[in-house]
Amino acid sequence: MSQENVDVVRRAIDAYNRRDLEGMKAEAHPDVEVDWSASRGLEAGLYRGFEETDAFYENWFDMFEIRLESERFVESGDLVLVPNTAVTRGRDGIEAVARSCIVYELRGGRIARIRLYQETREALDAAGLSE
Repeated sequence: MSQENVDVVRRAIDAYNRRDLEGMKAEAHPDVEVDWSASRGLEAGLYRGFEETDAFYENWFDMFEIRLESERFVESGDLVLVPNTAVTRGRDGIEAVARSCIVYELRGGRIARIRLYQETREALDAAGLSE
């Protein structure tokens, strides 16, 4: 199941980079939860279900041009950890680069939970792994 989980996450990230909400939903469980409470920037919070998560992503897409660049995929059971760099450009053309780690939890071959960690080490510790 591990490579299949990684493939699901890759497809979801590709859809995200295309701003394709329908493509993202195709990879998500109906009860999907996005835990962005660790965000040091905008939109810190917890979003549940398609209605809330769609609104969260639409707001991001309205504010920024954004591209998530995955460094690697670390699979552990139903979890896929993705250390990444997010390159964003705001309306005024100002570019920012942020590094984080996003943990995807899969259930039944679909993404059930997405959680942001500011540091890869924190995500690995939470998943019971070590670097």
